[in-house]
Amino acid sequence: MHGRLFTAEELDYARTARDDVPCLAARFAAKEAVMKALGVGLGAFSFQDVEVEREPSGAPTLVVRGRAGRLAAERGVVRWHLSLSHTDHLATAIAVAE
Repeated sequence: MHGRLFTAEELDYARTARDDVPCLAARFAAKEAVMKALGVGLGAFSFQDVEVEREPSGAPTLVVRGRAGRLAAERGVVRWHLSLSHTDHLATAIAVAE
């Protein structure tokens, strides 16, 4: 199931964490936040169309491609902003489409 939700790079990154569950939960929240920012629901595009990457500084960034990328382009999105946060029991993400 992980392969349906996350890219290989996201799974590789999560494996470096002490506990990969909070890390993956935050990435899932980011994918859902992108759906909400685009005004669509589950199934509008593949979860793998949205990928969370890390800048050299450690800041999370979004890569939006495929159907999600086309929806973003149709809506005039030129840049994404992303904030992730998680504890052992809670994960949250805020995605802002500019």
